[in-house]
This record gives sequence, C-alpha cells and structure tokens, in this order.
Amino acid sequence: MRVAVFSDVHGNAIALDAVREDIASVGGVDAHWVIGDVTDMGSDPVGCIERLRALPGLRIVHGNGDRAVSESGSAGGRARELAAIRSLSDADALAALIYLEEAAWTRGAITQAGIEHLAWLKGLPLESWQTLSDGTRVLLVHAAPGRDDGAGPLASHSDDDVRSMLAGCDADLIFVGHTHTPLDRTVDGIRVINTGSVSNPATADQRAMWTLVQADASGYRVERRFVDYDRDAYLRTLVAVEHPARALIWHYFGGELVES
Repeated sequence: MRVAVFSDVHGNAIALDAVREDIASVGGVDAHWVIGDVTDMGSDPVGCIERLRALPGLRIVHGNGDRAVSESGSAGGRARELAAIRSLSDADALAALIYLEEAAWTRGAITQAGIEHLAWLKGLPLESWQTLSDGTRVLLVHAAPGRDDGAGPLASHSDDDVRSMLAGCDADLIFVGHTHTPLDRTVDGIRVINTGSVSNPATADQRAMWTLVQADASGYRVERRFVDYDRDAYLRTLVAVEHPARALIWHYFGGELVES
C-alpha cells in the first residue's frame, strides 16, 4: 500500500503539478490523502479542484479556507464574519476583510467554472478515517481532531498541549495540515504528522512538500518529499488574475508585490 499525503495546496496548480510529477517519479501511489485548504489564497482554485478530483484513491477533508469559500456570500456566514470583525483591532480587521474578499473571489471563480465544483467543495468532510495494511488507524483532519481551525500541533507545544488537542481521539496516526509547518511527534502513543504545505510556505524552505507512506502487513514507514517548482511563474499568475490577496500571498514567499 502506497499513499501520497499532502495539504494546503491553496489554489497553486503549478506547485500541485510539481507534486504530482514527483509522485509519478517514485513509482506512483495507490491513494492520495489530502488534508484540506485546496482552493483559497491562490490563483487557480478551479485547476486545483479538477486535478484533485482526477487523482486515484482520493480521500480529502476540508480546511478552514475551503469552509470559508463554501460559506462566502451566505447570509448567515456573512453576518457571523462581520460580527467577528467588529471585535478586532484595526489591523486585524483589515486582514480579516482581505480574507473575506479573497474567499468571495475564489467562490466566484469556482462557481463560474461549474456549480458541480462548488457542490464538491461543500461536500468535503471535516475528518476522514483510513486504515493502513498493518491495521494502523489513521485520522485525516486539517487542524486537530474535530477542528479545521484554531491551534494545530507544533513542535513548540508541550506534550500536555498536544494531549489536550488529541483528547478522546482513538487513532494511532493523525495527519494534519493548517500550520504549514512540518511536524512528526508522538504523544501517548498517538503519532501526529504535519507534512508541511504544498503552497504558501511558513518555513524558510519554500519547496512544495508531501509525504510518501508505504505500508504492508508488517508495518508502515513515511518519507518526506520536497519538490522545487517555478515560484516566480506562480507569483506572476497572481498578478495576471488580479487576485485580491496577491500582496499577502507574495509575502508568504518572502517578497514584496511587483505588479509589472
């Protein structure tokens, strides 16, 4: 059993293609497990949805960004968002408004391409349970068990912090995303792995990241993979489509927005 696990594609089809090519270069996989945030904060949400839906053995959960895109424009969702913004400082409120505009832009792009894409996004579950060949019980969830947002496990967290996040979870292995920060630690016998992000990196290493899981009846092993791609070309696509959060996304890659 061979599985490719990755998260936080964030509408970056160029990085996703690089990951797909790397998966093929190591002999392919039987299944793809995707840990959320596939559409928001990127230039090509539709291209990413189309590529992901075509992957063999796809198991995918939604992230907080996917949820924001799904809820964008709904009366209830908009009211909750604006009420939350009113309680923020000016700087935080401005950032929140940028995210709202970005979610609306992404939803518009997806809807224009076909309502079935939006329906697919809305139908993504919060969690997905899988079982490896050796019987290992695996939970896929974007941030932490039961949550697609808020604090996710980090290397800086104490064991008690992580224990609290995992409380009541009956898994042997948990794959998370959300923080865009690689992690591999075990607390009370539960192993938590964050594969890092495909796009919008939070580390000095800006390559697209994914993890290869190989399992048989005797056990499993994981291999972290790092894939370079043309990040400058990707950043230019954000300008070309006039993405509303392009300045913020450029910042993820350590640069200042260049419009020309």
